[in-house]
Amino acid sequence: MNSNIKMFKRVFGFMLLLVFTSHSIQAQQFNLVNKESTLTVLGTSSLHDWHLTAEQQSGKIVFKSLEAGEIESCTINIVAESLKSGKSSMDKNTYKALNTSSHKNISFQLTSVKETVNKGNGKFVIKAEGNLSISGVKKSIPLEFSLSIVDGKITLTGEKKIKMTDFKIDPPTALLGTITTGDDITIKFSTIYK
Repeated sequence: MNSNIKMFKRVFGFMLLLVFTSHSIQAQQFNLVNKESTLTVLGTSSLHDWHLTAEQQSGKIVFKSLEAGEIESCTINIVAESLKSGKSSMDKNTYKALNTSSHKNISFQLTSVKETVNKGNGKFVIKAEGNLSISGVKKSIPLEFSLSIVDGKITLTGEKKIKMTDFKIDPPTALLGTITTGDDITIKFSTIYK
């Protein structure tokens, strides 16, 4: 009888451990909140500066240790045709340049974290690398961003300069080539996960 009680305590204790462990593992994963996240592409042309804003984003972030800001994996996916400028003619040129009929999404997938600097109060600076895929071309890029963890809300903020031609994108032109777009663009993001 006594050995049965001991066995029950062990099994019960093990089951409790499993429940708490699985809960803490699940608590380490967060989903991107589209309505609260912003991603803007900034560029130049021979006529004026321009910008595009992403209206449809999704993704996940998983932590090895939330308290230490140790990221295990991170993904961001953008529906390419959700990039909007407010001008339909520019949007059409953008989608043509991005070949959105064949490549529906733009994505970023973290491949490694090089350095995590703890700034205190749930704030970190992360130096990382990841694969950026645009218009069917995938490139590994370095990326530095700020990470903030407050009340179960994860915020990634930063910006990255890239060249369109690095992704085999011909910078769009308009009016028979009289308006040309600069090759350099800047991607600014404030990505919220909950």
